[in-house]
Amino acid sequence: MSRVGKNPVPVPSNVEVKMTSTEITVKGPLGTLQRNLNPDVTIEHTGDQLLVKIANNSKQSNAMSGTMRALLANMVHGVTKGFEKKLLLVGVGYRAAAAGELLNLTLGFSHPVAHKMPAGIKVETPTQTEILIKGIDKQQVGQVAAEVRAYRKPEPYKGKGVRYADEVIVMKETKKK
Repeated sequence: MSRVGKNPVPVPSNVEVKMTSTEITVKGPLGTLQRNLNPDVTIEHTGDQLLVKIANNSKQSNAMSGTMRALLANMVHGVTKGFEKKLLLVGVGYRAAAAGELLNLTLGFSHPVAHKMPAGIKVETPTQTEILIKGIDKQQVGQVAAEVRAYRKPEPYKGKGVRYADEVIVMKETKKK
């Protein structure tokens, strides 16, 4: 069995887990998440932890046990603490402003870019060059951050563009005559 899949997922006291034969729902102080269960794994809810077991002895079942365990751990973490991604805007005149569920970006184009946030995602701009994307679903937070970054990816010569806060841009040297 997968090493990751063997570890139990601790469930805090303020988190409620409901399971049906095809779906699991995790409810916590920040919200509710639900996910369809894979038929290759079974989940046992014992006391204050969730255990993922393989349903049959196949490679697929073994792989899915670790995947489902990680997804369940992310669901529990999301409804208790939430997830956040920080983006930085690097470049002269690059600005961001959050207005409700819209993120207005000025990225050097001839027009401003307005990105609409999906339900469940909150966006903040502490400064004009910082963007904080917050939510309870890790996949959705990462996807929105990737969509915002895709408007103007960091270029390798000056490093201008939208980048993740922890991203390292490898700079290239310009051509010499």
